[in-house]
Amino acid sequence: MIAFLSASIEMAVRSFANALLTIFPFLPASLATNPEQIMIIIGFAGQGLFAMRFIVQWLTSEGQGRSVIPIAFWYFSIGGGAVLLFYAIWRQDPVIICGQGLGLFIYLRNLFLIQKSQSNAAKGDTA
Repeated sequence: MIAFLSASIEMAVRSFANALLTIFPFLPASLATNPEQIMIIIGFAGQGLFAMRFIVQWLTSEGQGRSVIPIAFWYFSIGGGAVLLFYAIWRQDPVIICGQGLGLFIYLRNLFLIQKSQSNAAKGDTA
């Protein structure tokens, strides 16, 4: 299953590379034959998104003078985790796949609990 997903991702990246070369002919032709170049960029983008969650949390906490986890933390977690999961599947790395897959579940669950809590609070305010 993972091998099939990895091959599918690689085909999609090759198609994306060909589209990029059509739009931007000055890019190196090796993009079409070497999807690793694009996947490395995607992997770093996922790491960047994942790192942003800590920066957002740090800045929010500094602003409030106490430790705070803003909702943006969870959105950056989901974005970074999803991109890293995509990258891990392409690499066929079971360790990263398990870690990011479980993490995504936790991040989504936290957003659900926050939304549920806010909904309950809103109902209490109108009653």
